[in-house]
Amino acid sequence: MSAEGRAEERDDDRESTWAAFREAVNMSPAELEAWLATEESRSVGWTPDGKGESVGHREGRRIVEIKHARKAALTDDDYAHMRKVVGYVRRHLAQGGPEAGKAESRWRYSLMNWGHDPLKD
Repeated sequence: MSAEGRAEERDDDRESTWAAFREAVNMSPAELEAWLATEESRSVGWTPDGKGESVGHREGRRIVEIKHARKAALTDDDYAHMRKVVGYVRRHLAQGGPEAGKAESRWRYSLMNWGHDPLKD
């Protein structure tokens, strides 16, 4: 494949990643920042060393950075991160949340740390 063909393929991949990310992350940067500042946000998720910030909370901060960035300035690492976010959101939505108390569930809180509020669907 020519260099031009690889560039077009990469651009197509970026466009599909961008679209999937925008679909998966249904919270605005302001909504996500406000959520991340809450005790509920900090109460869920896995912390690698058992203390400090959870993985999901850190991911939420990175999502805010990506959503604030100009699309043209996004890097290959940003696109890889967006694919990670899409995968996480899709997997957790497929698991389904609790029937009762969904609004205040750890399942919802975890998804919200990753930028997706399942009650907005």
